[in-house]
Amino acid sequence: MKALIIIFTAISVATVTSCGGNNTNSNVKEPGRPKDVKSRTLEAGADLIQSKSPLKKFNTYLDGFHFYNGNIKAQMEAHHYVSQLNEDVHQAIIFDGNGDNAKIMGIEYIISERLFKTLPIEEKKLWHSHHYEVKSGELIAPGLPEVAEQELMEKLVSTYGKTIHTWHTDQNRALPMGAPMLMMGFTKDGQLQPDLITARDKRFNTSMNKEKENRKDISAPKVNPEANAWERGEIRQFTISNNADSALHKHPGIVQH
Repeated sequence: MKALIIIFTAISVATVTSCGGNNTNSNVKEPGRPKDVKSRTLEAGADLIQSKSPLKKFNTYLDGFHFYNGNIKAQMEAHHYVSQLNEDVHQAIIFDGNGDNAKIMGIEYIISERLFKTLPIEEKKLWHSHHYEVKSGELIAPGLPEVAEQELMEKLVSTYGKTIHTWHTDQNRALPMGAPMLMMGFTKDGQLQPDLITARDKRFNTSMNKEKENRKDISAPKVNPEANAWERGEIRQFTISNNADSALHKHPGIVQH
């Protein structure tokens, strides 16, 4: 209850100070002409009139790091805006920054250990654990008070994520070109490039080492051995193909109610 009160207080403060945001620029400048008057007017009108119900639920901000499955040296910072669907499922939109010019890099689905255990063997190979990300202090929730962040990390430490990047701005691609790529998370010390952590910690005025110390009392269950398949040399990656694959599954359309 104490943490909930602090969270509500933080919400009030954040409306004034915008904690933990707008301090990380996008990696690329997209090509294109500036918005004209008509576009700006339509955008402003839509913002006032149209409902944004699903987007309103993306109310938690997490900052961490990913690497391409199959190439641990290709690393990047990832800004997650997270919506919690229930106690077992979260979904996140991932950006390459936290400012107005941020690009959507991809998405991440986060599930509890209970649900992870129900996945088929091959599917599990696409998922990574969050145990190290939390316990090491690598994953942070910028702007949240320490007590609230601690409780959030206690919920995330035993979860698993499936992450797909669609716009590779870390490769300086000004447009979302190429195949979507499966991403992974770090699992031990020495894997994450120190300069990425140093730059991130400076921007957010935080410390990975301090976060690690603060989280030493967080209980982390043993990582499921069927996750993090890349550690066993089992690499899974997406490629563009002329094989229709799962698109061959046909149905007349889902009627929404």
